[in-house]
Amino acid sequence: MELLLGQVMPVPSHALAAIAAVVLGAAQLASAKGTARHGTLGWAWVGLMSYVAASSLFISSLSLWGAFSPIHVLSIWTLFSLVMAVYHARHGNIRQHKIWMVLLYIFALLVTGVFTLWPGRVMHGVLFGV
Repeated sequence: MELLLGQVMPVPSHALAAIAAVVLGAAQLASAKGTARHGTLGWAWVGLMSYVAASSLFISSLSLWGAFSPIHVLSIWTLFSLVMAVYHARHGNIRQHKIWMVLLYIFALLVTGVFTLWPGRVMHGVLFGV
């Protein structure tokens, strides 16, 4: 963890929020829906994901277009998707809410999380010590 915590901001807080979102999101997907607990934890997850997406816009270790990379496009998609997921939940379209949330969890957290384990990336060093 020293390697992660020694990085410049917002890398450490971004990574820790993403890890928390992975754990909380898994709990949300596995738990009962439509409860007060689901709503409360859902708002916490939306907050974590908003921070993860927004903070990623200030990380430019993989610059392809100036300071930006494909991950920044995903960050914008994530913010848009969060708005769509909340919109559908608030308007009672639970089927669409579920679709948006599951897609967010898979693409914005799990798929991108795999890419953070690429050799030479910080999280690869954190987990594998290389």
